[in-house]
Amino acid sequence: MLIHCQYAWLPDGVSPDVLLEIHENRLTRVTRLQDHDDLARTVRDMPDSGVSSPQSTQDRRGEVGVGGGAVYRAGLTMAGFANAHSHAFHRALRGRTHGDRGSFWTWREQMYRVAGALDPDSYYRLARGVYGEMALAGITSVGEFHYLHHGPGGTAYADPNAMSHALVAAAQDAGVRITLLDTLYLTASVDGKPLEGPQLRFGDGDALRWADRVDALPEAPHLVVGAAIHSVRAVPLPQMATVAAWAAGRPLHAHVSEQRAENEACLAEHGRTPTEVLADFGAVHETFTAVHATHLTHRDMALLSDSYACFCPTTERDLGDGIGPARLLADAGTRLTLGSDSHAVIDFFEESRALELDERLATEQRGHFTAAELRNAATVAGHTSLGWPDAGRIEVGARADLVTVALDSPRTAGINPEGVLFAAGAADVTHVLADGREIVHDRRHVSVDVARELQEAITCLY
Repeated sequence: MLIHCQYAWLPDGVSPDVLLEIHENRLTRVTRLQDHDDLARTVRDMPDSGVSSPQSTQDRRGEVGVGGGAVYRAGLTMAGFANAHSHAFHRALRGRTHGDRGSFWTWREQMYRVAGALDPDSYYRLARGVYGEMALAGITSVGEFHYLHHGPGGTAYADPNAMSHALVAAAQDAGVRITLLDTLYLTASVDGKPLEGPQLRFGDGDALRWADRVDALPEAPHLVVGAAIHSVRAVPLPQMATVAAWAAGRPLHAHVSEQRAENEACLAEHGRTPTEVLADFGAVHETFTAVHATHLTHRDMALLSDSYACFCPTTERDLGDGIGPARLLADAGTRLTLGSDSHAVIDFFEESRALELDERLATEQRGHFTAAELRNAATVAGHTSLGWPDAGRIEVGARADLVTVALDSPRTAGINPEGVLFAAGAADVTHVLADGREIVHDRRHVSVDVARELQEAITCLY
């Protein structure tokens, strides 16, 4: 497969007229076409490509570019996004939690209502729509922070991983890769209050039974199985070590210091911050991701210097949790990633620019991150944190994850292509390839009617 890009965002910046060759799921050639002679030589060097003599590239409105075997992509083509933190079932809350001025309790009650209503079949349908929406937004890998494990009352399904299978199948049908961050969730508070009501569906009893269940998950080409410690309030300290040991060499994530109240409760109970507690039990290492990482001490940031921190700006502002120290973490060596979390919005242009814009609000200064740093957080760092280190770059040998963004919409017309993260929105994504397979064509998902799927799946829950 040959794709002629009007512009491509390569590791060293945006370049015009780039020809990409794809074999199976990999990029096998990346060629900058400086003039028509270079283009002719490139085509002649590809006798098996099906491309005949070069045609004029002046007609940039359609999909015919250098020849009959090449597809022309008008706009900017960049690497696929990695959504490093997702709770798929939270998508059913969008637009429904703002009664009583959108208090935390309004949100929490709706979340538990949805959690109590789902079963494997309905979760599959909902997740297929959610992952389809992610594909439309240019996301090619998702980290699913999964804790909705069992049936009502905590009774295990005949297959204890039935809810996990639903998520894995939904991702496959939507065409995206999934890192299933199977989550240990045992208690309702830092002081060990037992689970109750809908929370009972989250619990496995203890970490050893959790590990036995997760060990039974099958392998799949589009799947990485990782682990998560939900938070210091949900996992008793001795059980953390079991998860950390199980996850050695795998992605391991945890909610960390999302709210000030979490820190205060942890300090009162354990005399340490959540990051310090996780570090003491072996969880903080080079494959660890601290999700949110909003209210950190300088000691916390030092401990996280070899790890990842996943910021979820649209959810953090929706819940009113605060603005984390993104620049300080990056300066300490922490690799930043991005997630859409509760899916109040699924738009990685918005998440990317919010990393910079929220920092401006917090500091009253501009210019904290370069466009390349924001792109890396949304792409290569995110994919790597999810166990896909060969994704997120347009270079030879990388996975063929390609997202084309229109440069002629009311939002992007007239911009410098390198400013796309500050101008575009998810609606500007026109085409998406994941692992060399086209999953979005001309702004439509090729196999899922996303709006209909979401409408029907969510309506059934209410």
